[in-house]
Formats: sequence, structure tokens, C-alpha cells
Amino acid sequence: MYLSRHSLLLLCALFLFPSFSQGQTLIETLKRELAGFKGTAGLYALNLQTGEEIAINADTLFPTASIIKVPILVGVFDKIEQGELTYNQPLMYRDSLKYGGSGLMQFFQDSTETDLSVLVSLMITYSDNTTSLWCQALAGGGVAINALMENLGLVHTRVNSRTPGREANREQFGWGQTTPREMAQLLVKIRKGEVVSPKASERMYRLMTNIYYDENALSAIPPYIQTASKQGMVNASRSELVMVNAPGGDYVFYIATKDNEDQRWEEDNESYVLKRTVSRLLWEAWQ
Repeated sequence: MYLSRHSLLLLCALFLFPSFSQGQTLIETLKRELAGFKGTAGLYALNLQTGEEIAINADTLFPTASIIKVPILVGVFDKIEQGELTYNQPLMYRDSLKYGGSGLMQFFQDSTETDLSVLVSLMITYSDNTTSLWCQALAGGGVAINALMENLGLVHTRVNSRTPGREANREQFGWGQTTPREMAQLLVKIRKGEVVSPKASERMYRLMTNIYYDENALSAIPPYIQTASKQGMVNASRSELVMVNAPGGDYVFYIATKDNEDQRWEEDNESYVLKRTVSRLLWEAWQ
């Protein structure tokens, strides 16, 4: 039997890449992908256009790593709304604020003049740790931010680091903790203008559309499609929050992992492959 080049390529794609077109539904394919992960994986996805919902370990607690910077962002904008801060408020960087890991401000010279808009932009775009801890303090600390999460109906999403009474949680989950369902719900609320105020939600959403770390879930979405996102990565936990402003209607997902066996920082890390696969499957199914 003769097969054209196009037919051969199609057959290769079907065998090499997961697809829900092989007699399985989207949810069945996603369950299979998460079940094969060496560690614990969870997913919550919601199509805002159709209401279709996918929940796999969606109410399991996971470390947030840097995704806790979204609740910190909410805390900062709440202070702006209350008149205690201003978006372009002048600030001065001091070496005493330096914190390692990701980000750029740790390399600034002592006494460098900056402002709050730069802090929140670096915190979200480049996941800057120094500005994030600075913003956490400006927002009133973890206690104030956690109260905001509680008021939004998010009972599991919490800042742990530098938050009195949450030392045991920090030992287990690190800087913050959440569930896939709750963090996705927070982004949906921001998208709908329901967090702090419509104006504040719009500004927060704009900040989340400018992300440097686009190699994983975002790489499976065409570059001309707007996304709002945040990534969180430590050795044993790699997670990603994404809202896709797709032509066929917005959808959101949160893919979380913990207890990862593969803790390498290479492109083919198992969690990175999983995030790209989940993102691609959702895009293909819902677009």
C-alpha cells in the first residue's frame, strides 16, 4: 500500500504525541498523562466559553513556589486601592533587601532609585525574588494577603514564608501553598474584574501578559495568542498558571507537580514535558 508523505507524517504524529483523537476523550487522555508522572501531578482547567471543567487532583495542596507572587500582587493592589500606596510611588533599593534566586533587582546598586510599578513588573515578568519579598512587606505581609484570599473564598491559598503561625506550612510547602482549582479561580476573578476593583484587576492582568518564562506551557500556544500566566519552579515542584485569550473563548488551567523524581533543570525535565503536553492538548481540544 502506498502512503503519501503527508500520510506518513500524520501517522508519526499519532504514534509519537499524545492525542485525545485516538479513541479517548480529552479527560481520559489527560488522566493518563498525569497518572504516568513520576511524582504527584494535579490539573484544573475551565473553558469559560462552554463551562467545560477538568479536575484531576484539583483540590490537592501543592507548593506554589513563585506562583504565590499572584496573591502578593493582589495584596499590593489592595493597598493601592486603599490609598496606602501609589502605583508609581518612589522607592529606594537597599542591599539589605537582596535575595537570591530568580530576578534582576538583586544586582542593582545600593541606593538605586526605583518605584512600585517597577517592583510589581519585575515580580511578575521575571519572577524577581527580591522585589517579591519587598512587595509582600509593602502589602502588609503574609497575614494581610492571606486575609484577602480568605475574603475571595480561597481557603487553601496561603502565603507561608515570613508569616507568623505558618512555620509548619512553610516547612512542608515552602513560600506558599494552593490547589489547582483555587489558583485558577483567582485568575478567573482577575480576568472578570472581581479582584480589588475592575481597574486594579485590569492592571494586574496586563502585568501577567508580559512573561519572560515562556518555554513550557506557553510554548504550546501560538505566539500571536495573548496569555496571562505565572510560573513557579523549585527542585521538586514545577507548576504553571495560564489564562488563554483564545479566538474561540477564554480558558484557564493550572498544572501542578510535587515530589518530582526528575529534579533536573534541563529542557526535557519530566514536569516541563508534562506542562507542554497538557497545554497542547487543551489548545487542540478547545480551539
